[in-house]
Amino acid sequence: MKTFFIYIFLMLISVATAEAQLTNTPDTLETEKGSLVIQPILHGTVVFEWNDKIIYVDPYGGAEAFKGVPNPDIILITHPHGDHLNLETLEAIHTENATFIVPQAVADELPQEFKSRIQVLKNDESTNLLGISVLAVPMYNLPEEDARHAKGWGNGYVLTMGGKNIYLSGDTEDIPEMRSLQNIDVAFVCMNLPYTMDINQAASAVIEFEPAIMYPYHHRGQDIEEFKTLVDEAGRQIDVRLKNWYPAN
Repeated sequence: MKTFFIYIFLMLISVATAEAQLTNTPDTLETEKGSLVIQPILHGTVVFEWNDKIIYVDPYGGAEAFKGVPNPDIILITHPHGDHLNLETLEAIHTENATFIVPQAVADELPQEFKSRIQVLKNDESTNLLGISVLAVPMYNLPEEDARHAKGWGNGYVLTMGGKNIYLSGDTEDIPEMRSLQNIDVAFVCMNLPYTMDINQAASAVIEFEPAIMYPYHHRGQDIEEFKTLVDEAGRQIDVRLKNWYPAN
């Protein structure tokens, strides 16, 4: 038994060390209309810059997390949980020129000061804003009858910018709608128990819908190195990119 606990301790140290060696420096992807800059921020938060427009996804972490990042033109929020709809962060950053794209459950909880700038999307609805196509897709847990995230309560999103399709899973499990995605150039897929899914479920789904570039995010406590190994061993053309979504304070 003592040996077992030592093994677990060493595994946790190994994961922590590996994450500490990662960076969250931005990546750049060329599109039909200029460069798309992808900036990991924290946990489930990412910022995109494309065609002089700035998109925040699930802003979280307070003003400090966005130091040096331009103010948003669009804010996407997936669902009302506090690490996605974070009012403290929204009130700390400059959102006055931003349009919020959200599910109804988020619109219901946003303060009055944001109400005039909200656009509500249901699952499978889409909009085009500032030259960016936004499609809301399902995100939910299984089994549906006892789900932490119920179907229709929140949105994942597929953004299309300059001919490139970017998928943001939100908090979801290994659902059929994710597996059936097609022509995804960049994917951000969550993996953290007990709220979403484990690395095996996530890897299986990613291998099936086969995005060109894959970022594991929202993965606190999970072994993303092992996730990458699972995907790489499948032999598909998927570039798994590991970033430091949990930078040290």
